[in-house]
Amino acid sequence: MADKAQHGHDDLEARKRHVARQKLITYFLRTPYWAFRAFPRANRPHPEWSLYRVVKRKIMVTSDRIAALAGLGPDTPDYRVLVTGTGVKGLWVKPTPHLIVGEVEKWAKDAKVGCVPIPAYWQEKKGVDRLIGAPPKPGEKVIYHLHGGGYVELSAHPSDRTANIPRGIMQHTPIERSFNLEYRLTKEPGINPIPAALLDAIAGYHYLTHNVGFAPEDIILEGDSAGANLALALLRYLLENADNEAVKLPGKPGTLILCSPWVDLSPLSIPKGSELREVLSVYKNRHTDFISISGRTNARGTELILGPLGMEAGEANRYISPASTSPKLGKVSFKGFPRTFILSGGAEVMIDQIRVLGARMREDMGMDMVEYVEQPNAMHDFLILPWHEPERTESLRLIGKWLFPNYVDTGRKSWIPRARL
Repeated sequence: MADKAQHGHDDLEARKRHVARQKLITYFLRTPYWAFRAFPRANRPHPEWSLYRVVKRKIMVTSDRIAALAGLGPDTPDYRVLVTGTGVKGLWVKPTPHLIVGEVEKWAKDAKVGCVPIPAYWQEKKGVDRLIGAPPKPGEKVIYHLHGGGYVELSAHPSDRTANIPRGIMQHTPIERSFNLEYRLTKEPGINPIPAALLDAIAGYHYLTHNVGFAPEDIILEGDSAGANLALALLRYLLENADNEAVKLPGKPGTLILCSPWVDLSPLSIPKGSELREVLSVYKNRHTDFISISGRTNARGTELILGPLGMEAGEANRYISPASTSPKLGKVSFKGFPRTFILSGGAEVMIDQIRVLGARMREDMGMDMVEYVEQPNAMHDFLILPWHEPERTESLRLIGKWLFPNYVDTGRKSWIPRARL
């Protein structure tokens, strides 16, 4: 047994050394080569991208791929452990099985997922130091942050790159706190499929309203990528069960922010050589984004996420794919949803489905209730990338102005771009 444990330790250390060597090769050999190749603008994946952005994307994609092949994902916590430390304020959120009813309760039973305690982290604006779970000041707004990562990776921890979103919003608004929920991720061989994350999101929302004391209208529900998918599912659950006498749910949040929302999990089966691959963003924009939602690996991930609901739910379930274009879905209603800000990048693989979502929400809610901003040269979820400028700062300022029209933004000033190479 000891020999087996030692072998496992040695194997892990060997993989870490391999990744470290590859990192050195990337910075000292691959990066100069990429820069040289991309110096002529005609060789760049996007004609408007700077040389800096081209190289940064290549470094990010290559580093993530090397780590994944070595079996070393992002070194961030998950729902099984609360990781605190200097400047990190966390707590365990109690489960709320008494709030789960209807379809979601049935899905949970079918998937054999229950309600469990989960970690969460309070993130604060620079210079702010409040007690964990301190009651809100009169009229105080809070961000309820649901992180992205395809339901399979990344974290709510303040050290995770997705925490750059609430941190950035606070920088450009009077908001002092965000509440980041460490919902359960789906893992092999099918652990924590849908609706595990939704059960957790409901518990987190109950904590904010019932335990901390935030009025629902003072909660800004924000999610990026899969976190935006989860935010929409949480809202739909609150609205569809508002009049259910079997449960007393909090009211809907006051505002909704969706950053590069993943809103169509339909199976992809466009054959190679098809002309559709030239027009569908999921294929066409693979070289101008740092993620992919096509291919066998991603199909397996989606299969795990959907669990007993099956792959058909990826195109026919309103909680999962509200932007699906499959006739199996039928009409999806957004009536009653709060004022919404949708942010997207024109160079991302998900842009087609995000445009569908924006159109459907505007049709149901009205143009004045849905602010849609598309940065034409931006990648997926670019608010998590500090180097993705000037779009990142510009978008954060737009979000801040949308939330607080009369607030004087004293945060980071407009980014001064490098010389255009």
